[in-house]
Amino acid sequence: MKFSVFQVSRKGGREKNEDRMGYCYTRESGIFLLADGMGGHPEGEVAAQLALQTISALYQKEARPIVRDVTEFLSITLMAAHHQIIRYASEKGMLDTPRTTLVACIVQGNHATWVHCGDSRLYVVRNGELLTRTRDHSYLEQQSAGVIRMDRINRNILFTCLGSPTKPVFDVTGPVQLQQGDRILLCSDGLWGSLSDGDIVRHLSTKPVGQAVPDLVEDALRNGGEHSDNVTVIAMEWETPDVEESHSGISTDSISDGVFASTIQAGVLDTLVDDLDDAAIERSIAEINEAIKRSAATKKS
Repeated sequence: MKFSVFQVSRKGGREKNEDRMGYCYTRESGIFLLADGMGGHPEGEVAAQLALQTISALYQKEARPIVRDVTEFLSITLMAAHHQIIRYASEKGMLDTPRTTLVACIVQGNHATWVHCGDSRLYVVRNGELLTRTRDHSYLEQQSAGVIRMDRINRNILFTCLGSPTKPVFDVTGPVQLQQGDRILLCSDGLWGSLSDGDIVRHLSTKPVGQAVPDLVEDALRNGGEHSDNVTVIAMEWETPDVEESHSGISTDSISDGVFASTIQAGVLDTLVDDLDDAAIERSIAEINEAIKRSAATKKS
């Protein structure tokens, strides 16, 4: 497996950076992850970090050296990350839960499959054109696709994320067969909110990812001005196995079974990802909702 990859995260005009990104790979599989902790809720950066840590830990357990059922794995691990965030909030006695978006992509066997929840995006660019991209879980994006019709609301608002007391909505796409030179880009809304899809495709098509990614980030920060959002991007260029001369930054051919590499900080999770019990999660959610009701009642009195 051969690919080039580059990642950048900048704080922009915000007080702190709540975005997180990274990737892991074995000899025959790779996973690329990006999460955008949501402002307006506490500890968004914690939610984003927990999501990446949970999924990467489960990936490293499963990918020996491949993930057997990629669609099932992405669905299960997204929910595991959601549960982990809920548990964190419950154990900390928080009245509101940390929340984050998520986009994750697994590449193996010349195919890519991805999952997303929220408005962090994935783009696939082929031969200078946009092959596909994720559709945001926002009222504005869903209405533009003819999915829903709602009036008198802020249609930019997200209707799902990880960490919310309601079960997250997510989409799994793929497998999509990759061709030589295909580029896959994952980004937070700090990028696509300041640049058009055309700008993103143009940069990604005309430059190596190691140059395209920092140029895209700088353009987004410049367009966003002094109040720019956090801008985070991770992109990879795929090389097919039959290419003899590689300019790829990473070749996994020499990696042994059971060995993996990762750019995601392991950290120490507050609870074990092997001990995910739905009943306990439901109790945690109920406790959080009850605490919110008590707090509201106290304020009224």
